Amino acid sequence: MDGSEIAAGRVPLSDLTRRVIGAAIAVHRQLGPGLLESAYEECLAFELAWNSIDHDRQVPLPLEYRGQRLNCGYQMDLVVERQLIIEVKSVVQMPIHEAQVLTYLRLSKHPISLLLNFNTVLLKQGIRRFALSDLAYSAPSAPLR
Repeated sequence: MDGSEIAAGRVPLSDLTRRVIGAAIAVHRQLGPGLLESAYEECLAFELAWNSIDHDRQVPLPLEYRGQRLNCGYQMDLVVERQLIIEVKSVVQMPIHEAQVLTYLRLSKHPISLLLNFNTVLLKQGIRRFALSDLAYSAPSAPLR
């Protein structure tokens, strides 16, 4: 399987996420924990290119408000094959970053996202997967007064 098969839509998202996680593990094995997020992002982008996986870096994510697209400064670290958002972190705690990834999914309408925290002894402890289909929205039961 190569990048052209993914680009043509012939590879399931599960295979794409598996390939991206494999690339992230390769980076983590080489570098270990403790570096800046920018170093991990740069090396992961290199590893994705090395494996012929199409990706874009620092992709702007406009906010739509009253029918207008507004640039509010949101940027997704990596978008792989125009389907998979990758958010790269090197932090101790993750909750606020999980909310960030969920917001990116909702705004971008991409089907899936990986939150990769490289500040762990084993990378598998720092991987979180989110899917747009998992987001549940409910309207308030009564208007606010």
